[in-house]
Amino acid sequence: MSVVSIRRRAMVVAALCGLAWMLAACATVDRATYSAAEAKRATIDGFGEIRMWADGPPESFDRSSIKPRLQPNKPFTYLALSGGGGDGAFGAGVLNGWTESGSRPEFTIVSGVSTGALIAPFAFLGPAYDATVEEMYTSGLASSFAASPSAFGALFGSSIFEGQPLRTAINHYATPELLQAIAAEHAKGRRLLVVTTDLDAARPVLWDMGAIASSPSPRALSLFRQVLAASASAPVAFPPLLIEASADGRSIEEMHVDGGVSTQVFTFPDRLLMQPDGARRSFAPKPAIYVIMNGRTTPAFESVENGTRAIAVRSLSLKSKRETRSYLAATFQFAKRNGLAFNMTSIDASVPESQGAGFETDYMRSLYSLGHDMARSGQFWRHAPPEL
Repeated sequence: MSVVSIRRRAMVVAALCGLAWMLAACATVDRATYSAAEAKRATIDGFGEIRMWADGPPESFDRSSIKPRLQPNKPFTYLALSGGGGDGAFGAGVLNGWTESGSRPEFTIVSGVSTGALIAPFAFLGPAYDATVEEMYTSGLASSFAASPSAFGALFGSSIFEGQPLRTAINHYATPELLQAIAAEHAKGRRLLVVTTDLDAARPVLWDMGAIASSPSPRALSLFRQVLAASASAPVAFPPLLIEASADGRSIEEMHVDGGVSTQVFTFPDRLLMQPDGARRSFAPKPAIYVIMNGRTTPAFESVENGTRAIAVRSLSLKSKRETRSYLAATFQFAKRNGLAFNMTSIDASVPESQGAGFETDYMRSLYSLGHDMARSGQFWRHAPPEL
């Protein structure tokens, strides 16, 4: 369902390091290899232009069908939903409280990474799906995702947790009717985007989920579900998704994992964010970007135990938060240069983190209530990253 939580992922990796090296030759699952050149040319049979490299040059986005069609006199609004595992309950609460405040807009673009990818289709379709989002994050369903860790699976397979509960949940919510609704909005020019990480290419992939939903291919529903599952499958914790593609007439299997491996949230391509101040984009009147961070972007003080596992946990957490803050700062500067109103919200550093896998029902319900109450009161947006 996402990065499981930075804390838990680090603990998992640290715990396995002492054993994995001894059985490295055994802990592999065979699959056919392919070249970097083939990876660049790979396409999904039966589909048109449904994806692109998320770290590609700005001009590739201008040429791509992923670019939305702006409507005259209609504001450009972009919602970016971050990763965060069970902390996605916070974002679910924010959306529902935002609806109740009466100020939630219709979004031109919705992007989702990891747990944000699971929320994104319903955020895209609007308040009619608020009850579904609440159920996903407060019913207790998520507690099954990390319920049965397996040392055998970690050492001889590809993950600690069995991925079927996550995939079953996605199959339940991602229905043919959902795809029809998304396809109808896609036809209006709105865009739903999800990020996965292609481990073979070591690059983030941006998937046009509306284009997938609109495809007549009999694989459309299956591929839609695969992309959601891949974006939410933290490496080591959950098994990767092997997505069938072809290159030069040869079938290959691409290995896709959690989008959060590449970026915790996706707003605009890195190269676009780094363009000089004079480079302005064309947006509709009163454009705005909204970023919901399903986690804490600033670290809180913590007395760290002098042990390998605790040090690894703390170090990985700090590194991830630092990278996320840098990305948010770049997004803020881009928004400022191009006349977009910048809005972001996140879990305050003072809110205690889960001491488990992050999918405990009571913990997720508390975060849902936090996000819901903040948004309903209207006191939930910052107009610059915390450090700015």
